[in-house]
Order: sequence, then structure tokens, then C-alpha cells
Amino acid sequence: MRIVFMGTPEIAREVLKAVSSEYDVVGVFCQPDKPVGRKHVITPPPVKVFAEEAGIPVYQPKGFKNGKATQILRELAPDLILVIAYGKILPQEVLDVPRLGCINVHASLLPKYRGAAPIQRAIIAGEEVTGITIMKMDAGMDTGNMLAQREIPILPEDNEETMFRKMGEVGSKFVLEILPLIEAGELEEQHQDHDAATYAPPIEKEEGEFSFREDAAKVVHLIHGVSVWPVAYFQMEDKKIKVADAAYSEKVGEPGEVLSLRPLTIAAENGSVILNKVIPEGGKPMDGNAWANGRRFRQGDNIYT
Repeated sequence: MRIVFMGTPEIAREVLKAVSSEYDVVGVFCQPDKPVGRKHVITPPPVKVFAEEAGIPVYQPKGFKNGKATQILRELAPDLILVIAYGKILPQEVLDVPRLGCINVHASLLPKYRGAAPIQRAIIAGEEVTGITIMKMDAGMDTGNMLAQREIPILPEDNEETMFRKMGEVGSKFVLEILPLIEAGELEEQHQDHDAATYAPPIEKEEGEFSFREDAAKVVHLIHGVSVWPVAYFQMEDKKIKVADAAYSEKVGEPGEVLSLRPLTIAAENGSVILNKVIPEGGKPMDGNAWANGRRFRQGDNIYT
């Protein structure tokens, strides 16, 4: 079975690695190289790096409007196009190219969390279970018929990074189980309940801000959900204090009150937040208690006074 793979980030690289070990991947489509970091170094996406190392042809079209990328696909003559976190909605003319259709590996239990940031949004919402849906693509955004699903638990300590890793590991094995069934035509398509759909739009930078006057559990979910980017933060003395890792505590106090120094625990609404790792504005990551010592906090102090 000839496969064209479409994907861009690390989670897609893991699936490509697994699929290319078992199948004939005749081409890889991914997003163009982009500037990364403060120095804006032009960096290839993880999928491109792996594909070039594996000797698989790589294509990075900006879109499909001019027809050139679609013509390349026709020349590659794939039996199936496999898509995971590609970052573009495919037009009908692309969906019509492979005889077995275009299959999307989506990181949620559809119809929940359609869109660009399903992993992050599920964590932020406090979900305890998410998963992977393998679906037949149509011209909509994650609206096609489902072929198979697999649940993945979200543990209290999980964050954006760990869940992406889980998704990559589980997704790689799941896809290898499902591809033979797709090729044999043994999977029944299941319609999504569109009335039950929820959406997962891209994370915006300003969404990272929180206050200890908010619900403690929701604050921790936010910190975990944006632990890679943009990293959650609170304001103190007109400075942004980022929190890269945190946990929930049942200890209670006035919002902003320092309840403990080891570990650094600050009260919020309906509980408190343990700050395991913070990044002071202009500084480097450090343990919460080390930051508290540098600020000369004492138990009972309040960051808002």
C-alpha cells in the first residue's frame, strides 16, 4: 500500500516513524520551515527532519490553491493519504486523489475537541480521559465519519508535554493496528453526532495569564495545558512570573497567601496551587521554593499586598 503522509510536529513524527517501518511511504507533506526562538532561527519541522533522514521525499507547499501540490499528489499515486496534525484543511480535490481516501488521526475522542489544539484544550478543561480518533476525512474540520477510537487517561500530573508524548506513543501503535483493516475494507464508518461537537481553537498567547483569585483546580489545569507554550503566568509587582509546573492542594487561605514554602504553596479559590517550577521575568527556570527564598517570602505573606 502506497501512503502519502501529511503532518508537521513531533506527535506526527512518531506516527510517521512507525508507519514508514511497515509501509511504503512515497512522500511526506509538512508545513514550511519557520523561525523559532528569540533569535528566530529558521527551523525545519520534526516530520521533515525524520523524512529526510529516512530518504523520503518531502514537500512543503504553502497551500493547494494553485494546483501544483495536488498535481504532485496525483503523480505520487498514493493508495491512502494519512494525516496527523498537518495544520491545513484539505480541499475536496485532494481528498479525491487516493483510492482508499484520506485518513486523519485526531488527538481527541470526536466529536469533542475538533480543531487545532485538542490536547491542550482537554487538559485545560480538566478532562480525565481523552483519546485518539481515526476518521475518514471530508471537506469539513474534523467532521468526517469515524473508523476507530482509543481512550487515553489524563492523570493529575499530566501536562501538555506528557500528553503529547502519550498521544505519539499510543497513536503510533494504534495506526499500525488499523491500517490493515482499512486496506481490507473491514471497518465500518460511524457518523459523528454533530450536535455534541465541541471545538478546540488554537491557543492564544494571552490565554496564559491567571490569578490566584481564580479557582485553584482551574489554575492548575491551565498551567498543565500550556506548559510548553505560552507557559502560564501571574502578575506580581508588574512582572510576569511564569509557572512551568504546578499541582493542586486542598490547603485553603486568602487568595495570594503563602501557605507553605516547602513546597511553595499559594492559596487560590477553593484550594491552593503548589508552584513546583517558576520562571521569573527575565530569569531562568527554578524551583518554586528557591524563588520564594529569593523573594524572602514567609508563611502568611500575600503576593497581592
